[in-house]
Amino acid sequence: MVLIIKLLLLSCLWPGAVLNGFHPQRQNDHHHHHQHHHHEKDEIHPVPMRDSRKNTSKLKRIDSTKVRQVKSEQLLRIDDHDFAMRPGFGGSAIPVGIDVQIESIDSISEVDMDFTMTLYLRHYWKDERLSFQSTNNRSMTFDGRLIKKIWVPDVFFVHSKRSFIHDTTMENIMLRVYPDGNVLFSLRITVSAMCFMDFSRFPLDTQNCSLELESYAYNEDDLMLYWKKGNESLKTDEHISLSQFFIEEFSASSGLALYSSTGWYNRLFINFILRRHIFFFLLQSYFPAMLMVMLSWVSFWIDRRAVPARVSLGITTVLTMSTIITGVSASMPQVSYIKAVDVYLWISFLFVFLSVIEYAAVNYLTTVEERKQLKRRGKSSTTLNLEAVQAMAFDGCYHDSDADMNYSVHSEESSSRGRAASVATLDANRVKRKRSIKGNVGRIILENNHAIDTYSRIIFPVVYILFNFFYWGMYL
Repeated sequence: MVLIIKLLLLSCLWPGAVLNGFHPQRQNDHHHHHQHHHHEKDEIHPVPMRDSRKNTSKLKRIDSTKVRQVKSEQLLRIDDHDFAMRPGFGGSAIPVGIDVQIESIDSISEVDMDFTMTLYLRHYWKDERLSFQSTNNRSMTFDGRLIKKIWVPDVFFVHSKRSFIHDTTMENIMLRVYPDGNVLFSLRITVSAMCFMDFSRFPLDTQNCSLELESYAYNEDDLMLYWKKGNESLKTDEHISLSQFFIEEFSASSGLALYSSTGWYNRLFINFILRRHIFFFLLQSYFPAMLMVMLSWVSFWIDRRAVPARVSLGITTVLTMSTIITGVSASMPQVSYIKAVDVYLWISFLFVFLSVIEYAAVNYLTTVEERKQLKRRGKSSTTLNLEAVQAMAFDGCYHDSDADMNYSVHSEESSSRGRAASVATLDANRVKRKRSIKGNVGRIILENNHAIDTYSRIIFPVVYILFNFFYWGMYL
């Protein structure tokens, strides 16, 4: 009976022992585990707090782009679109606004008929394919490396000879994209373009030049160019200055250009008016020409018998005027019409040339007059008088009519006395003539000048002054 009771108790306790293991060891293990758990709990107590901080930082980093950088191509979805086609392809023309800031006008060449200008060219358009999501509605700015992957307007300069984009230290290109797809594309360019100049009033001229912008591939059905802010779209640097020109006005305008093969294109114009400074040309051309003309008038006050003095003065002034004309022509384009400076220089040259011709006429008429007087006194006196006249003319000595008459009378009286007496008389007359010249130089010049010289002293200055009044009144 007792055995049966023990077996029943054993059968009741056996499943619990099997499930819990040996009870004494489990208790020890449980006690040991309880102590280890408290020890471990003390050691890893900060771990849940660190996890919470990590989760908080992750939440913060979700709004930032510093953890995982997104490529611009992925953000703008460049690979999802074909940017070889313009925005809105197949629809209405895309409007492209333009504004320009002129940094400098580097040079203006009359010989090549062109000008060189440095400017900032900015394009504005909207391309919804480049729109992106942004929590703060801020734009993104890129350099020139992204330009080749998207569509940009193909604006070029009409009548340009050469141009380049500045590339120091990198290409001067800026692309700014806004979240709604609006795009700003800016370039810094130096361009040399033609300027159809009119030199008919040079150097008192005013030149109208223009820089023209146009799309090369897209006509008005695909692309519409316009000034972004009207006349205010064109801005200039306040310190723009040129050595020979004064910039009177800058203006912006627009129009259409027709090409027979491709149609109508929108064209924008940057117009500027240049007025030339005259002071440089006054010093280099006009004043020297005036002085040469006035110098040629000195010949009218020199004795008509002083051939070397008057001829050398006339030739010098003619050659100087030729040098001035050649120097001006060398710095100008070879145009087929007459310029204002040509009119002045060639008329001045004509005055100088006429002064030489005037003395040639005076010398010839004087010789003819003397020969007529000598013929009246006989052949014998004529021979001696001609020899004396020729000697005195080439020596530069002055001859008056009284001296010649005295000489002719004495020569007739001394013809019977022999050659020695005539030579002595000639020497005496020369001494007498020199003394009379020294005492009355002014009176002799006024009384013995030719009538042509007298009139030339008045006519040449008066006509030249009238010409200057007419010239400057017409061109200024």
